[in-house]
Amino acid sequence: MKEKTFRKLIPYLGGKRILLPLSAACAVLGAAGTLAAPALIGKAIDRMVKGKPDLPGIAAIIAALAAVYLVSNLFQWLLSLITNRVSYLTARKLRSALFGKLAPLPLSFFDSSAHGDVISRFVNDVDAVCDGLLQGFAQVLSGAAMILGATVFMVALSPSMAVLVVVLTPLSILTARFVAKNSKRNFREQADIVGALNGYAEEMIEGRREVKAFGLRNEALGRFSEMNAELYRAGVRAQFYSSLANPSTRIVNNLTYAIVGVVGSLAAISGTLTVGGITSFLIYSTLFAKPFNDITNVLTQIQSAFAGARRVFAILDLEPEKPDGKDAPLPDVRGRIAFENVRFSYDKTRSLIEGLDLDIPYGSSVAIVGKTGAGKTTLVNLLMRFYDVDGGRISLGGTDIREFGRDELRRSFGMVLQDTWLFSGTVRENIAYSKPGASEAEIVEAARSAGAHDFIARLAGGYEARISDSGGGLSQGQKQLITIARVMLADPPMFILDEATSSIDTRTELHVQKALKRLTAGRTSFVIAHRLSTIRGADLILVLEDGRIVEAGSHAALLKANGSYARLYANRLETA
Repeated sequence: MKEKTFRKLIPYLGGKRILLPLSAACAVLGAAGTLAAPALIGKAIDRMVKGKPDLPGIAAIIAALAAVYLVSNLFQWLLSLITNRVSYLTARKLRSALFGKLAPLPLSFFDSSAHGDVISRFVNDVDAVCDGLLQGFAQVLSGAAMILGATVFMVALSPSMAVLVVVLTPLSILTARFVAKNSKRNFREQADIVGALNGYAEEMIEGRREVKAFGLRNEALGRFSEMNAELYRAGVRAQFYSSLANPSTRIVNNLTYAIVGVVGSLAAISGTLTVGGITSFLIYSTLFAKPFNDITNVLTQIQSAFAGARRVFAILDLEPEKPDGKDAPLPDVRGRIAFENVRFSYDKTRSLIEGLDLDIPYGSSVAIVGKTGAGKTTLVNLLMRFYDVDGGRISLGGTDIREFGRDELRRSFGMVLQDTWLFSGTVRENIAYSKPGASEAEIVEAARSAGAHDFIARLAGGYEARISDSGGGLSQGQKQLITIARVMLADPPMFILDEATSSIDTRTELHVQKALKRLTAGRTSFVIAHRLSTIRGADLILVLEDGRIVEAGSHAALLKANGSYARLYANRLETA
């Protein structure tokens, strides 16, 4: 699993291709300097233990040792610099790839995923990958060079003792593998809980008014505390297992060091190895074992990096929406819209829409009413191709909408939803979002038509007033007026209004309704609304029940029929 994840990560490694070979060269040169030092120390000791110390020779060795350490530290610094650059460029590439992946993903992914969990993958999980690379990449590069070099020097000094060190070292590796296997599961669990906790926190922050209104503050805190405690337990388990790696491998390495010391002392007594040679060999045996200790020391970051990478690639590996054809025709924006034997369900085990037929001439105003869950918004989702039908087809101007490019099709509709969406920026930028490059006069005219100009003029800064993504400082109705102005500026050939005026007062609604009536005159429009004033004048009113059209006709005709619509009307659509 780790190997597969790492292979996926390779294309995202940041920086130019020269950086990886350059970092490998720095690792080798840094290790070479470190490996040269013990040989020099051994020679210096041998000159010291002679009857008369060779002071000039010792001084020359000390000078060479200083130069070696200087060069070694320089290349180790360069290795750290390069791996930092590679790591953070990798994080940038991963975040760019994630953000680029979001656009082509189907809407079903966002409907089924907690937004906080998705954000956690952008921030926490990518950071974990970056930290793991930063810690692990340099250790692997320099460690590999150190192990190879130390082995060569040990064999040169004493082949038999080198074999002893190499034979005992696998005990350290096996110990580390045992610990890593047990900690992997806990780090994966920890990463999943972090995502879930972020998702819950995001939901509670967005719904803070509802939480307070229903007096559920303690319940929300209790649920958060449970999840936080679960994260604590998973984190403690992960850290406990991973923290066992370093001391357990050190025990094995220290035992190896002690055995080598005893064997080396016997070799010195027998005259097969000098005192300086023993010193050099002991240092080399330490250098040989050090990379294993270093890697187990950063095992926490490495395990966390793989857990984070798994969650990142869980999104990057998702199948995008089916791409549009290269020669996709342009939508006939003045064509008839027809639903022909349409079947659809969100849950494939339970049908929502079955055998729906509908024919709408261009320029018609269509109102859709029905109880919650009847399928009103689903019709809009299918029409905009946020979801594709399971059977049958939806056509525009006689052409299946699946043959059109999604962007071109969606630009043919202007949507105003009950849930407003604003972004951090100026009021002018929020209105002009639907038409980049719009003139100031066009923006002001759209705001006037939407009934938003007066309150915008009263803001500090007017159209240049900055608002946050949550529209802080604006009422829900004011935010809705800005989104209506945005659609009016786009001036699309068809409209979809889903409770577009539900958040504004009656007087402003009358003004906006007049503006929308002027704007939609002669154009196809779909209106989902509960207020009778919004739907009474529609050319066609559709009454939906369980994904089926049970009634269709004008307001007067449906009242006269005394059916479902009449009952809804009698109840003032309170159950809708």
